[in-house]
Amino acid sequence: MNIAHLPLLPDAFQGHEKLVVLAPHPDDESLGCGALLARAFRGAGAHVVCLTDGSASHPGSSVWTPKRLAALRRAELTQAIEHLGGSAHDLTWLGMADSRLCQADETTVAARLELVIETLGARHVFVPAAEDQHADHQVTARIATGLRDRRPDWTFYSYPVWCRWHDPQFEQTVAHRAPIYLPPGDLTGKKHAAIHAHRTQLGQVVTDDPSGFTLPPGFVEKFLTEDEIFWRMP
Repeated sequence: MNIAHLPLLPDAFQGHEKLVVLAPHPDDESLGCGALLARAFRGAGAHVVCLTDGSASHPGSSVWTPKRLAALRRAELTQAIEHLGGSAHDLTWLGMADSRLCQADETTVAARLELVIETLGARHVFVPAAEDQHADHQVTARIATGLRDRRPDWTFYSYPVWCRWHDPQFEQTVAHRAPIYLPPGDLTGKKHAAIHAHRTQLGQVVTDDPSGFTLPPGFVEKFLTEDEIFWRMP
């Protein structure tokens, strides 16, 4: 999509209205919404709510215990937000157990999210796609669906991460959602810096867990070179 088409997009995509991004893990916000956030930070403002602590990415490491890794991933997320134009004040860290979001009380989490968003005065919420093949993403989407039912005055959008990578029929899968394509344009550099702030996920920090998680080859390049994609949450 040509950046000249931006005036045709809703105000929330142009930085004219404050928005909130729900991230199941540190790095989802930069991958799926980096340009969206950067545009919002230089406009009406934005906020990231990270639901889990990201501590499950390297379970075989004896050096990077879950507690130590969670602290680093929070620092990485803060740095990523700063690269996008925000600050530590633009982050709410819920710190729930990574990969065990399914054990959370969804009603309680929804109430916490509602309070955060209400306090911020935002009315546009961006949520990981239910189509993502990761349980934490799917639970986050389900919690947001319950919240949407309670707050019909807010607008909820889905953003894809893993389904965009894994689903060979992704474009066909989401075509009926009337997707909105947002080009990074002059914000590509900020998005690049934000993604690369998540060094633990790029294999640059933990060296004693060869089976630990690393973003697949080509994954980052895909999210840097292609438009960001959103659709109204069904």
